[in-house]
Amino acid sequence: MRLYTTVAALRSYIKQHRTAAALTKGIQPTSLALVPTMGALHIGHRSLIERARQKNSSVIVSIFVNPLQFGPNEDFQKYPRTLEHDRQLCEEAGVDVVFAPTPQELGLTSHNLNETQVTPTEVVPPAAMTSVLCGCSRPGHFQGVTTIVTKLFNLVQPDRAYFGQKDAQQVAIIQRMVHDLNIPVEIVSCPIIREPSGLAYSSRNQYLSAEEKDIAPALYRSLLAAEQTFKAGDHTASAMIASVKNELMPISQIQLEYIDLVDPTTLMPLEKIEEVGLLALAARLGSTRLIDNIVLQNRQPIVAIDGPAGAGKSTVASMVAKSLGLLYLDTGAMYRAVTWLVLQSKIPLDDEPTIAELVSRSCISFDKSVEPGTDDCVLPSQIFINGENVTEVIRTLEVTAHVSAVSALPAVREVLVKQQQSIGQKGGLVAEGRDIGTHVFPDAELKIFLTASAKERARRRLPDLQKHNQETITIEKLEADIEERDRKDSTRAVSPLRKATDAIEIVTDGLTIPEVVNRIVNCYHSRT
Repeated sequence: MRLYTTVAALRSYIKQHRTAAALTKGIQPTSLALVPTMGALHIGHRSLIERARQKNSSVIVSIFVNPLQFGPNEDFQKYPRTLEHDRQLCEEAGVDVVFAPTPQELGLTSHNLNETQVTPTEVVPPAAMTSVLCGCSRPGHFQGVTTIVTKLFNLVQPDRAYFGQKDAQQVAIIQRMVHDLNIPVEIVSCPIIREPSGLAYSSRNQYLSAEEKDIAPALYRSLLAAEQTFKAGDHTASAMIASVKNELMPISQIQLEYIDLVDPTTLMPLEKIEEVGLLALAARLGSTRLIDNIVLQNRQPIVAIDGPAGAGKSTVASMVAKSLGLLYLDTGAMYRAVTWLVLQSKIPLDDEPTIAELVSRSCISFDKSVEPGTDDCVLPSQIFINGENVTEVIRTLEVTAHVSAVSALPAVREVLVKQQQSIGQKGGLVAEGRDIGTHVFPDAELKIFLTASAKERARRRLPDLQKHNQETITIEKLEADIEERDRKDSTRAVSPLRKATDAIEIVTDGLTIPEVVNRIVNCYHSRT
């Protein structure tokens, strides 16, 4: 692992990384991740690093106590600075580079000894997003955050950047900034990591006395009380806020600064949760300011089924959807639909910009209909692109022959993932793929990792190959091919095969398809 403190060194490393990526294009895909921090790293930060390590070939952690995001009476001078400890944690977690610049290196202080402060060019987020929640008591805070994060994005130019959901307002503002300024980086929001007591890990927890550390978990308990109110059927802000206040009222040491229900994307206040809401609070315990939040969703559940090729995901997913009366989000059909459209438009398959233009202006939808004359017999999902039913035409040999080339284009995948997430906003679907539970629907209520041994998948595949006049292939060769494909799928830069940490693994060796379906259906009923 390398430690850099200068912009020159960081830029040199990134140039070297990009050059290596260009030389190995198509052989060893690479991607760059950034984990911005203010140091004093803990288990929560480590979870961000581990998430970044899973999907990227190189991980950079920035450590910078940003003076721009501290107010006049806040704890900038005493904020913990533990670079040696942080460096060790990063090295153990597999970080490639730690970037720990000084304020002067980032242009925040002057080279003139008589002038210590410099006002940099600033990034100003929408006032509607910075005037709520923490923004009420911390004017200028998010302006300081976005200014430095933008600097880091410009310096590193990462493919992905990782932030913790504990700072939900910060995540929403950065996502908005990236969208509004067309910054080409994927923002990955990672779940809150908590101590066994329920207290969210935070660098500021070390300010707490032993007695305060025992009291602090009440904040999370109050959010759980609000969640119970929500689950009981009262989705109003007033009821959930009352639950939080009732839980905290007997604890005089906790001074509640705010408790609000907002839309997690726009941060606009909500009177009632129709689909999803962010219930966030801030409180002072002694001299320490703590924040916490919980996301509440009012939607039908999503079932995400991931796993290696040949594990039977498509067959199982469609049968699970039919059994539960949910929509089967056939992601493979979506790629076939855009392939059909590209072929119809006679666009060369190597013309990615024109294909990106075409796909970005297209709309894919599914229709789950009932068999005429029956009450509950659901037909297979029909797929439409730009209003045209293409359910049958996307199964032609021509589409089959070209779908791999089209689906391999990053621009196509980016557009279709956004459309999949849009379709899934209201829930009520079953989807399968290679990263459905880890990337497309990381908040799915039920995640399944469907797998089978390479030997079992080879045994299943062999009769089909022999039927298509490939009698010479042996089961040993087929098993080796499957193992090699698993290796490539697990190490690819885009959409790598990973088991989500909260997924239920089902090994299908020796199981029939109905048995696998029943297991997933039972898991669904036990979770919902």
